Amino acid sequence: MARVLVTGGNGFAGRHLVATLRERGDEVLVAGRSLDGDGIDHVLDLSERENVLGLIDATRPRVIYHLAAVAFVPDAMHDPMGTYETNIMGTARLFEAVREVYRDNAPPRCIFVSSAEVYGTRANDEYPLRETLAPRPATPYAASKLAGEAVAVVASRTFGIPTIVTRAFNHIGPGQDERFAIPSFAKGLAEISRGAEATLSVGNLSSKRDFLDVRDVVSAYVALADDGLDGEVYNVCSGRPVSMAEILRQLITVAHVAVEVRENSDLMRPSDNPLSYGDNTKLRAVTGWKPRFTLAQSLQDVYAEASQRVHASAR
Repeated sequence: MARVLVTGGNGFAGRHLVATLRERGDEVLVAGRSLDGDGIDHVLDLSERENVLGLIDATRPRVIYHLAAVAFVPDAMHDPMGTYETNIMGTARLFEAVREVYRDNAPPRCIFVSSAEVYGTRANDEYPLRETLAPRPATPYAASKLAGEAVAVVASRTFGIPTIVTRAFNHIGPGQDERFAIPSFAKGLAEISRGAEATLSVGNLSSKRDFLDVRDVVSAYVALADDGLDGEVYNVCSGRPVSMAEILRQLITVAHVAVEVRENSDLMRPSDNPLSYGDNTKLRAVTGWKPRFTLAQSLQDVYAEASQRVHASAR
């Protein structure tokens, strides 16, 4: 059993990570934004040096999972400077706090959660995306994550803080914010099943993405914390692309509804990649990790949650 700190522990992936760690017996401390206070042990403000330093000094973890970040791409497009402040400087403050607090002691193992967005748009012959491919970020979010990676790797190679970088591809599963496409589809279909107008507004359905259940994503983080190599970067992905049209088709099948699908230009993103999928060979070779959830299982769980929420709100 280890004392573990999860920043961003009240976010989508963070909540699943905390549950996974507690199930295996770790002592888990959750740091995040003070929203409704649910599950938060420590309020985290990455813009405040003293707050970050105090958090590390008070908790003295043996493992840190750093998930706290601006993670919604449209938010980053709207406020790039705020995104850079949180995702780059906030990460730098965290690693500097670790360096200061553990100056005379062995530092904790750190997992920095980055994103496959750092790869940017690539030629077809560059797929599947591998960790050896030079990043080419195309959005403020991607740029902030790549800079955060650099901070994390320097912490490992220069300051001796054992650090691993993960590049996660698209997450799906229960608990995701409805601003994201798949839970938004599920909510719309659940509302239609209860009598709402049988039309669904969508963005680009032709793009293909690498979808992995969030519960498999966080199990990969844990496996890397146990067995990953310091200073290395690992893709966390399924290894195969699936179109948004296929995702929607499967959700409609699960919902058992007839629906008219309408494209909405307001839901299109100018920087949207037509294709993105990764190679998880390096992750598998080092940790033996394997995904447990099929895409069909993930979508069933997403729809079940959406249906339950819609049913509850109609009471």
